[in-house]
Amino acid sequence: MADPRGFLTTPRSGPTRRPVDVRLQDWHEVYANGGHLDPVSLRAQAGRCMDCGIPFCHAGCPLGNLIPEWNDLAWRGDLRAASERLHATNNFPELTGRLCPAPCEAACVLGINAEPVTIKQVEVEIGDAAWQSGWLDPVVPDRLSGKTVAVVGSGPAGLAAAQQLTRAGHTVAVYEQADRVGGLLRYGIPEFKMEKRILDRRLAQLAGEGVRFRTGVHVGVDVSGEALRSRYDAVVLAVGATVARDLSVPGRELTGIHQAMEYLPPANRVALGELDRSPIDARGRRVVIIGGGDTGADCLGTAHRQGAASVVQLEILPRPPAERPSSTPWPTWPLMLRTTSAHEEGGERVFAVSTERFLDDGTGHVRGLALVQVELVDGRFERVPGTESELGADLVLLALGFSGPQRHGLLEHLGVGLDARGLVARDEAFMTTVPGVFVAGDAGRGQSLIVWAIAEGRSAAAGVDAWLMGQSLLPAPIVPSERPLLV
Repeated sequence: MADPRGFLTTPRSGPTRRPVDVRLQDWHEVYANGGHLDPVSLRAQAGRCMDCGIPFCHAGCPLGNLIPEWNDLAWRGDLRAASERLHATNNFPELTGRLCPAPCEAACVLGINAEPVTIKQVEVEIGDAAWQSGWLDPVVPDRLSGKTVAVVGSGPAGLAAAQQLTRAGHTVAVYEQADRVGGLLRYGIPEFKMEKRILDRRLAQLAGEGVRFRTGVHVGVDVSGEALRSRYDAVVLAVGATVARDLSVPGRELTGIHQAMEYLPPANRVALGELDRSPIDARGRRVVIIGGGDTGADCLGTAHRQGAASVVQLEILPRPPAERPSSTPWPTWPLMLRTTSAHEEGGERVFAVSTERFLDDGTGHVRGLALVQVELVDGRFERVPGTESELGADLVLLALGFSGPQRHGLLEHLGVGLDARGLVARDEAFMTTVPGVFVAGDAGRGQSLIVWAIAEGRSAAAGVDAWLMGQSLLPAPIVPSERPLLV
């Protein structure tokens, strides 16, 4: 194990965030020093890992990351060996270390009565050290199988599947509708959460391994599903769950009300220098964000950097407690109040309210929202009489999550079956109802975390490899019937 007394003598600590007034002037990551700890602090944080007899952190991580092993190696100063153990289960630790909410930490045994190990921070330190030290050269297969695979979608599930299949010797082409590779990693995640240079260096590795990228191709429109099936031996659908949940209340047709994914991508293009100005800009506006999750926080941080006059974030659920409640005991994911870097930067959070209608300014543009307080009664939200109010707004952003994949176009062309939730149905090997067509990520699981997407991509790749070759040595960390137990 690492330091035998580390968890007793060393308090939890992490990287320092840049001052709010400084970081709001740019789009760079919010952390100082690149978000890294000095070597002494890193060793001390890794040394807090107890190497407990039953590492519940493994159960918290869908990838089954070998957390005690690489914590021990990091404590010993052997970051190269730590990187090898980390990459044995996770294709993109530098991404999960920045973007995953760390269900592994919620399941850490130390977290029963103390602050859990900084697993996520140690992960990103190891991942970045591997890049800086030149340990991540492309892994080129010794021989090719002669089999071809098309992966539709270049988010984390698609990229993980593509890398696994390429390393297994198959010829893989990744199709991406946007003009650059990355899916939501590129245009959905703001630069202040992950600078795209982090993504680009990994994409260069994949290209060096032989993955072929086809950008600007809308499969189902530019290329039919039938053409894809006839050209490739197998197809992997990693198209995500892109159908956004809407808010069907009076006034929804007013201008100035947008889905979050109408707002974030052009803002990210501005941050990347691809656009001079976003068509949906919060500068000088009163912004209201409906939805209290990660996407809402991304909208919040983006609106701050665009210079919004004010920002209010609404959540229909009651305000969560500050500490882990008894309703979500260890090692489950605790339903507690979380403050992101965007929340530190300003704005107001309002809980237990529902929007009853949007208000018209007389020209067809939104001027505000009619709200009412709600309470949970037998699992249903009930209005609290006498709590009606109005909230002014010039720009409303809907961050209510996503219900599933787009059904028209590609899925119709391929004729794949859907399950009761409207997601792409698949068997234990991630194959859809159409032989040779597989699905990975949110399209088959539903809206979830980046770590689940990578795990699904790896498992789907094993299913594809076995279908093409009769057997597979690729790891399959999960099966489709599994559901997140912690998140």
